[in-house]
Amino acid sequence: MATSVQQQKRTRRPFFFDPRFAIGLALVIASVVGVYAIVRTADHTTQVYAARHPLVAGQRFSADDLVVRSVQLGSVGGKYLATDELPGDGAVATRSVPEGELVPASAIGTAAVENETSVVVRVKGDVSASVTPGTSVDVWSAARTEHDRYDPPAVLVDGATVVRVVEADGMVASSDGLSVEVRVPKKKVAAVLEAIANADAISLVPDVSGAVASGDVAEQSGK
Repeated sequence: MATSVQQQKRTRRPFFFDPRFAIGLALVIASVVGVYAIVRTADHTTQVYAARHPLVAGQRFSADDLVVRSVQLGSVGGKYLATDELPGDGAVATRSVPEGELVPASAIGTAAVENETSVVVRVKGDVSASVTPGTSVDVWSAARTEHDRYDPPAVLVDGATVVRVVEADGMVASSDGLSVEVRVPKKKVAAVLEAIANADAISLVPDVSGAVASGDVAEQSGK
């Protein structure tokens, strides 16, 4: 019996701690934590609204006019309209937002609709291909005089917004020009209607200064 105990004492090895084991274990833990942090960061998206179709300045819109996008915004998240920030009764666009682009939080309001209204103008001659819904344009008018002559053109309304361009087969369209619906300040309506009634030559010139910026991350929203 004593011999058996002595043999167990001789075969029992002392515990030896290998630092390499601790280093390897620490590296594995650090790798797992790092991968988890990367996945969490990559999946940190925000749900914001994008325009389902072009929104024009002064237009009242609701959730039906928008689509939800999950995008990574980072520090600029507060600059865009989140899904929980749209009023239940809708909002008014204070400036144009092209189709598919994120809606800036600064582009919604309530007062614009009270100060603007839509009118349809007959444009003399061709219209630039860049004149599309949401485009900011200057409305020029040349007063008609005797013998179908015209005075030099002048700006009738600056910074008007195109609502729609009537197609060639539309009810309003005809062979003598193209009809375009634009939003103008109410204080300019009388001048526009007078130009229309007098058959003045009306032209639309794109207003580059009024163009809407696409936003820092608009391309992430998709189409």
